[in-house]
Amino acid sequence: MLATTMAVAVAVMLLGAPLTVFAGQLAKSDAKAEIQTRADALAALLDSYESVPDPVNQSLLDSYLSRSPSQLRVHIDVELSGGATMTAGQPISGPRVEVNASPLTATSVSFQVSWWELQLRALPAVGLVLLGCLVAMSVGAVFAARQARRLSAPLVYLSATAEQLGSGQMRIRPPKSGIEEIDLVGEELARSGDRMAKRLSVERQFASDASHQLRTPLTALAMRLEEIEYLTTQDDVREEARISLEQIERLATTIDELLGRNRSGSGSARRWLRLAEVLHQQQQEWLPMFAEDDRSLVVEVDDSLTVTANPGALSQVIATLLENALTHGDGVTTLRGRKVEGGVAIEVADEGPGVNPELAAKIFERSFSTGGSTGLGLAVARDLVAAEGGRLELSQRQPPVFTVFLSSSR
Repeated sequence: MLATTMAVAVAVMLLGAPLTVFAGQLAKSDAKAEIQTRADALAALLDSYESVPDPVNQSLLDSYLSRSPSQLRVHIDVELSGGATMTAGQPISGPRVEVNASPLTATSVSFQVSWWELQLRALPAVGLVLLGCLVAMSVGAVFAARQARRLSAPLVYLSATAEQLGSGQMRIRPPKSGIEEIDLVGEELARSGDRMAKRLSVERQFASDASHQLRTPLTALAMRLEEIEYLTTQDDVREEARISLEQIERLATTIDELLGRNRSGSGSARRWLRLAEVLHQQQQEWLPMFAEDDRSLVVEVDDSLTVTANPGALSQVIATLLENALTHGDGVTTLRGRKVEGGVAIEVADEGPGVNPELAAKIFERSFSTGGSTGLGLAVARDLVAAEGGRLELSQRQPPVFTVFLSSSR
């Protein structure tokens, strides 16, 4: 509406300004033309009086002055052929315009009119043009308001439709607006919703099939490990079997959670967690692998820290960061939990060379890898943290520090 009103206002100004000046000049030219005609007529009349000869008296000038068709107050100066002069009307004070009779007449006649009266004579014409401009702008504003109402309602419906599509409602049918361009956008949104619904259905079916195929070998593997744990007499073998069983259970839980999230289209339920328990559990799992590389894994966390998160998702994120530190890092790896404003920060730092500044912006992209892996680890970890209402960042490049920010339960 504002754009249309401004366009109308600019058009009216561009057309109305010169038209106003032209109307004023035309009105003043008409007034001067009337005075010129009167001056010529009076000069011709005075010429005829002198040729009769009849005396030219003051009453003649006064009577002629009283018949003023232009409604302008004028002062008449007359110079007769014998050199005598006569005047009629009050002298004009201030700026004035002088109109002389045609030089073809024998009698010199000069009409004088106030410059201000000529300007006032132009006011009706100028006012009429300004009134026309005002009417044009009013009509334009009314038209703009109607057009804005006609356009705004379909756009509001279109916005609501797009919001429904973004929230996961795939089967959308926006109402027809009668405006071709808006209807085309609505139809394309509906087609996009249909395509997304089909793709989502295929992905959910794939996730269901994949989880089923994964559960079967995991169950068989868990049974074999339980048998090994039961039959072995070696404590270190029993301990390794126990740790492997715990990892298989967490893997199965993670598969179920991912499948549930895929089916519902939202994050899994979060619950209250003691951060120290999660970090120490990850330390226990990863210590043997770090020890094989002659490296240390240190945990620094306050036992009182708590977070609100899904335990499976949080464990998977930390495991991904620890694996990244083990593969690409060096020296002591520190798993640290600390209190920050508004929540808790979980840091994974090592003493390696860090991340190349040219690659820092790409490490969270899917399929990006510098070590021949799939490149999904950090991307999936970032998505999992985002699903928990937090964020994952590379807070320091050299030496590398990855930080997970989560809300605190207290």
